[in-house]
Amino acid sequence: MTSDPLAPLDLAFWNIESAAHPMHLGALGLFAAHAPTAGAHAADLLAARAAGVPGLRMRIRDVWQPRARAPLAFGGATRESDPDFDPLAHVRLHAPTRDFHADAGRLMQRPLERGRPPWEAHVLPAEDGASFAVLFKFHHALADGLRALALAAALLDPMDLPAPRTRPEEPPRGLLSDVRRLPELVRGALSDVGRALDIGASVAVSGLGVRSSAALTSEATGTRRTAGVIIDLDDVHLVRKTAGGTVNDVLIAVVAGALRRWLDERGDGSEGVAPRALIPVSRRRPRTAQPPGNRLSGYVMRLPVHDPDPLGRLRAVRAAMDRNKDAGPHRGAGAVALLADHVPPLAHRLGGPLVGQAARLWFDILVTSVPLPSLGLKLGGHPVTAVFPFAPLARGQSLAVAVSTYRGRVHYGLVADAAAVPDLDRLAAALTDEVAALRAVCGS
Repeated sequence: MTSDPLAPLDLAFWNIESAAHPMHLGALGLFAAHAPTAGAHAADLLAARAAGVPGLRMRIRDVWQPRARAPLAFGGATRESDPDFDPLAHVRLHAPTRDFHADAGRLMQRPLERGRPPWEAHVLPAEDGASFAVLFKFHHALADGLRALALAAALLDPMDLPAPRTRPEEPPRGLLSDVRRLPELVRGALSDVGRALDIGASVAVSGLGVRSSAALTSEATGTRRTAGVIIDLDDVHLVRKTAGGTVNDVLIAVVAGALRRWLDERGDGSEGVAPRALIPVSRRRPRTAQPPGNRLSGYVMRLPVHDPDPLGRLRAVRAAMDRNKDAGPHRGAGAVALLADHVPPLAHRLGGPLVGQAARLWFDILVTSVPLPSLGLKLGGHPVTAVFPFAPLARGQSLAVAVSTYRGRVHYGLVADAAAVPDLDRLAAALTDEVAALRAVCGS
């Protein structure tokens, strides 16, 4: 049986997980049903197709035996095919429901079983038989957002997609070529040290000066609640064309404005509040076949929740994102994930719980974007009508926001600690209100 060592960032996600903070991604897809039995048919299709997707057979196994060829892998983990893989254990058909998000929240709070391939698909038929939903869960050690999308898409009806480009494998290097590269390796090591110091200083500075909100941080309860919001992409383009910036700038500014409305409405107050938002950045090449796991860096920025002007908030977001892009995803507080590459596996294992607790010192809220194909997605001929992405909650944080754009509509997926944020639906409504406010000031 062949096995591949987990990349350092994958290993970090594997080790910081706890029962109260499961480290899986999620996506809730809603489908129009052609018959009351559509949900059951969808579950059968998912199980049958999963058997033919190699990436879904991969389990994660801890490595405790030193190996002569890789002594530093001790304490790490490998990704290997599960010889006992049973798709029926990963695909579950649930009883009819009247509230997809209520069920999704309860399912998101359950950690994935670590002894088998860490993914699940839950099929939720609607009580009226007119629709059904599928909640996909993938452990972050198995996949980042783009990789999870590829795995889920492999279970849906086939689409005519362009073939991905593959990177040629590097030929094995001998001792002589490695010696010749020593100056390059030394320069790279010095560069890594400088980058680590730069990132560390940026993290320290990012925590100074401006307050966050207690509503965004909490002690772990292990409970989860989800909500979804759909807005018209045309409204986003109207704001972008009128006020400037990118679509992503507008979507982040909408989050800032919604947080302001929500905090003021619940009585917490938004004055002086500028929480640190982590904006993940994919390091995958577009349309390029890459290994499984995570290829991520990120930006950290202050969300201008304190600014009462919707356009002022958008200008502040645009300026912050421009600064991040000028610096690049390899420096600054958001690039902490890159430091995982320089930590030995055993240190990841021993330091995982400490790293998980330190997340609140790094950022206050996650705002991430997962691109979806513009082609219509289907399962058993039943079309996807909405897709809500869900991000994991780090320790000490009570809210995460994920965004996907699909067929002319923007889908916000909200995940919250159910005890800390019992009014998540009010925040969802605030997102819609903020879009309307931006559209109004832009002359619509």
